[in-house]
Amino acid sequence: MGRHRKQQAPAVRRSSLIALTGLVPAGLVAVTAATDVGTATSTAAVEHDIVPGTQDVAGAPQAAAPIADEIHLEAKQSASAAPVVKTVAQRDDRAASDLPAGSLGIPGIAVAAYQNAEQQLAVQNPDCHMPWTMLAGIGRVESTHAYGKADADGNPIKAVYGPVLDGSLYGNNVIHDSDGGELDGLAGYDRAIGPMQFLPETWHRYAADGNGDGIADPQNLFDAALTAGRYLCDGGLDMRDYAQQSKAILRYNNSMAYVANVMAWAGSYSSGLTPKPQDLPRI
Repeated sequence: MGRHRKQQAPAVRRSSLIALTGLVPAGLVAVTAATDVGTATSTAAVEHDIVPGTQDVAGAPQAAAPIADEIHLEAKQSASAAPVVKTVAQRDDRAASDLPAGSLGIPGIAVAAYQNAEQQLAVQNPDCHMPWTMLAGIGRVESTHAYGKADADGNPIKAVYGPVLDGSLYGNNVIHDSDGGELDGLAGYDRAIGPMQFLPETWHRYAADGNGDGIADPQNLFDAALTAGRYLCDGGLDMRDYAQQSKAILRYNNSMAYVANVMAWAGSYSSGLTPKPQDLPRI
């Protein structure tokens, strides 16, 4: 993840949880986000076909991705080995998962990914107390859970990318290429990748294998959810403390409005009640 938007922290009206003012931003990263319910800003993540070797934004060449079978052969290693960090090319004829939708229509495959991450984090970092609903709040704001279109393995039907961080979009920082286009398919500049919208450099640092296939793929919901949990929990933060929870969310986007949106959706996925408009301030 990276600081995409230079924003001030607006005053946020909160009728529940905590007063979200006076916190010190973690100052690490920020990511594109949705604004009002069901809508997205011009900086929101977008879907792309995963087609190796094609042209993408502004004619920049997209990095060729190895075929899935080759990647999975490479991933056959011991359970203790670090995962292979790759974006796996997917077939075009995949069907969306048919798992029943969860609370407020959240895709069933996304729920499975978030709950899997919660369970793994409970073992890996029990002091963090990460609830799956918080990860769901991040996923809702960042990409509407890969736009509700992921296959049975948690791979988006179309790859999810944020805008190119070349300074052409007002409010976004300039982030020069950090990985030679290996993960985001671009040379020259970076962009956020996957349903949880990581920048390549941050993904390499926190990459986790959520589905146990030996690969840490930022496009995969299971891998992305676990990696997001690791990132949010970093530094000994405890999600039972709302101040620490807010501090963690600010790592994603240095905006108190963003924090309010994530917390509102997290609470709604827990209660089953749709967020109130006043709890979803414009980001």
